[in-house]
Amino acid sequence: MRCLCLVPLLGTLACGPGAPPTSPVDAASGVHAVNYPLQYFAQRIAGEHLEVRFLAPPDVDPAFWSPRDEDILALQSAELILLNGATYAKWIDLVTVPLERTVVTSAAFEGELLELPATATHSHGESGSHAHVGIDFNTWLDPTLARQQAASVLAALVDHLPDHAKELRANAAALDEDLASLDTAYRELSAGTDAPLLLASHPVYGYLAARYGWDVRSLLWEPEGMPSEAEWEAFDAIVSQHSARWMLYEDTPAPEIAARLREDFGIETVVLRPCGNRPAEGDYLTEMRAGLERLRNVFQP
Repeated sequence: MRCLCLVPLLGTLACGPGAPPTSPVDAASGVHAVNYPLQYFAQRIAGEHLEVRFLAPPDVDPAFWSPRDEDILALQSAELILLNGATYAKWIDLVTVPLERTVVTSAAFEGELLELPATATHSHGESGSHAHVGIDFNTWLDPTLARQQAASVLAALVDHLPDHAKELRANAAALDEDLASLDTAYRELSAGTDAPLLLASHPVYGYLAARYGWDVRSLLWEPEGMPSEAEWEAFDAIVSQHSARWMLYEDTPAPEIAARLREDFGIETVVLRPCGNRPAEGDYLTEMRAGLERLRNVFQP
């Protein structure tokens, strides 16, 4: 088995376990995904034939993850790394990874990638300071793009486990049906009424907005951090020209933030988790469905 050649990398990132190994294939498979959606897609497709690993701990944004020494050793033994592409996973710029062992799952729709609307740097959690600039990498939020990413994962896993190709394709078909149902639900939700004006705590909903015709204005607010008075003043200037009644949040905002939005601006909050990392409960599909249900109040005429 050839191993990946990785250069030393500074930073911190812990290991997060996936499902326990279920077959002898697991110990040698070394299949890694750079974010939770790709791990979910790959695990649904692979089933019991291998364990798909995802190293980022729950409290770190995988897009800005930095492997520790032990993580680098794990990646050095990997036979396959599933990449999101679209500038996701910043550690890739500091790591030498043989191309034949990587799969850029967004390659098929590279021409559809979106530019973020503005440059901004901030920090949250243990990820430290980072910039929201350039390409929007939250591709998996759009079910249509997620289906194409899952198809790329299927092709890679069939090459990796050719003896199980029939079962892998059957598993992938079931996953594709679930993702198609998300697309149908979003289209039904967005149809028949004028798209509401929306605010967003982060610039992560661009692909959903583009796919389903939403009008979204993004900020850089954290759900747990009360904005400064200067930020509230800037917010007031935004809403004076963007008469939104709803604000999308990546997670439940602190009660004092939600209260001020409601009392001072008449804006309600709705949680739509990007799910780049593991949800606290359920999985990718259940979280996407839950987000859709929460959006129903937003899109009611």
